[in-house]
Amino acid sequence: MFRDGSRKAWTVTALVMLALSVGGCATSIADMPLVGLPSDAPARPKEAGAYPAIHDLPAAREQSALEPSEQVKIQKELIAARDRQAGGTGTSPAAK
Repeated sequence: MFRDGSRKAWTVTALVMLALSVGGCATSIADMPLVGLPSDAPARPKEAGAYPAIHDLPAAREQSALEPSEQVKIQKELIAARDRQAGGTGTSPAAK
């Protein structure tokens, strides 16, 4: 019924399908006592952890993170640093 090449192809296909179906059982295999976790692995918690509350926003700040004068000072320092670095390479920041 099967030719030799066809039978080999069906056998390989069956083995691949078997391997894929057993691969889906990886979590239950890990829980088996002789196959699964090593003896020095920490115990799993009894209950799964809760999801983080991503919609809870922190309270509004009473003051801004930086005073406007501090922000201007930092911006000027960053611009000066950029200009120093651009001067060392021979290119101007406007050319980029």
